[in-house]
Amino acid sequence: MKPAEVFRLESGLTLIYQPLAFPVVAVDVWVSAGAAVDPWQQAGMAHFLEHLIFKGTQKTAPGVFDRLVEGCGGATNAATAYDYAHFYITLAAEQLEAVLPTFADLLLNAAIPDSEFEAERQVVLEELRQAQDDPDWVGFQALLEQVYAPDLNHPYRRPILGTEAQLLTQSPEAVRQFHRLHYRPENLTVVVAGGVGRDRTLSLVNTHFGAANPGSIPNPGPNPGPKATSPPFRLPVSPMAPTPTDRSPVANSRPLRQTLQLPNLEQTRLMLAWPGPGNQQPEAGAGLDLLAAILTEGRLSRLVKALREERRWVSDVECDYSSDRLGGLLTLTAWLEPEYLAPVETFIREQILTLQQHLVAPAELRRVQIQLTREFAFSLETPGDFAELYGYANTVTDLATAFDYPIWIEHCTPEDLQRLAQDYLLLDHCCVTVLCPED
Repeated sequence: MKPAEVFRLESGLTLIYQPLAFPVVAVDVWVSAGAAVDPWQQAGMAHFLEHLIFKGTQKTAPGVFDRLVEGCGGATNAATAYDYAHFYITLAAEQLEAVLPTFADLLLNAAIPDSEFEAERQVVLEELRQAQDDPDWVGFQALLEQVYAPDLNHPYRRPILGTEAQLLTQSPEAVRQFHRLHYRPENLTVVVAGGVGRDRTLSLVNTHFGAANPGSIPNPGPNPGPKATSPPFRLPVSPMAPTPTDRSPVANSRPLRQTLQLPNLEQTRLMLAWPGPGNQQPEAGAGLDLLAAILTEGRLSRLVKALREERRWVSDVECDYSSDRLGGLLTLTAWLEPEYLAPVETFIREQILTLQQHLVAPAELRRVQIQLTREFAFSLETPGDFAELYGYANTVTDLATAFDYPIWIEHCTPEDLQRLAQDYLLLDHCCVTVLCPED
C-alpha cells in the first residue's frame, strides 16, 4: 500500500489522500469541535449541530443530499464526541464528483433554517430521552460526573447529548454562530481514501473546499505498519506519572462511591474507574490498554477466568481504557447479582494490587500483545477504516504516529506495566458506581 499524502490548502484546510485498490471511496470530514467546546450552560450544541448540518443550505434543500447518496448506492453518517465531530460518506469511486460538491456545501454553508430547527430539536430530545432510559448510559454519565467532580467546569462532566433544559434554551442564531466559529477550513481535516486518483482528488477538494496554496509540495503521510528498524522503546518514567495537581483533587474532593437505583435495570452493575493520562501520552495509553487486556480480554484473562469461568460470581466483566485531549479513563464493569458485590470488588482490588506489586509474566504479556496488535490490524480493512484512523489522528492525536500503536504495544515491558499500575491504578483514587435495580 502506498503511503498517504498530506496537503495543506490555502484556506487552512488539511487534506489527507490515501490511495487504495478498492472500487469505492470514503470521504471523512473531521471538525476540531466536539462537545468539549459547547458554550457554557448550552451543553449538547455540537451534537445538535451535527443533526442540523444535513438540513440544507441556500443552494441545497433539506433531504437532497440524503437522496443523492442513496441514489448512488452510498451511505452517510456522522458522530460527535468530546473532542471532534465527523461526517462521512462511502460510495462507488466513480460517483464522487456527483456527491462531493453537495457534501462540502452542507458542511461549510449550513443554513440552519428556523423552519427545520424546532423539528430537529425534538429529534435530539427524543434521542436524549432514549439514552436516559438506558441504564448503562445513565450509569456511565454518573461515573463521569464522579470522576471529574473536583472540577465542576470540566467539559467531560457534561453529556455529549446535553440536557433537556439546556437544549431548550438554544436558538437557531446561537447554533449558527457556533457553526461559523468552528466549521472553518483551518479546523477541518478532509480524508479521501479509496480508488480515486491523486490529481482527481486534489482537483475536487480544491474546488469545493478551498483553493490549494500555489506551489505547495505535498508532505508524505505516515507509512503504514511498524518499521523493522525502529529502536527499542521504553516508557519514560516522568511523563507517565501524574503530577501533584493531577493527584491532589482525586484524593481530597472526589466522591469515591455512589449507588444508583434505576427502574429499567435487570442486573446489578459494579463500575470502577481510574483517571489516566490524555492522548498526549500515547505510549502510556498503550500500556494501560495492555493492563485492561490482562484483566478482561478473553477467557484466559485474570478476571474473566476467575470471576466468570471458575467462581461464576459475574455474568460478564469488561475493562477498557479510553483517552481524550483532557484526560483518560480506565473503566472496569462487572455484571452480577447483588450478593456478589462485596467479594467481586474485593477480588478486583486484590488483582490491581497484584499488578502493582508483581511483574506480569512474559508469556501473559506476549498473549495480550498479540491480541491487541491483531485487533489493530483487523481494524484497517476498508477505505472507511483508513479514513477514520487518519482523521482521528490528525484532529485529536498526532498524524505522524497514526500507525505506531503496534510498536508501542510490542515494546512495552513487564516493568512498564508495573509502573503504570503504580502510577495510575491507585486503590484510593478509584471511583466506584453501583447500579442496582429499583426495588
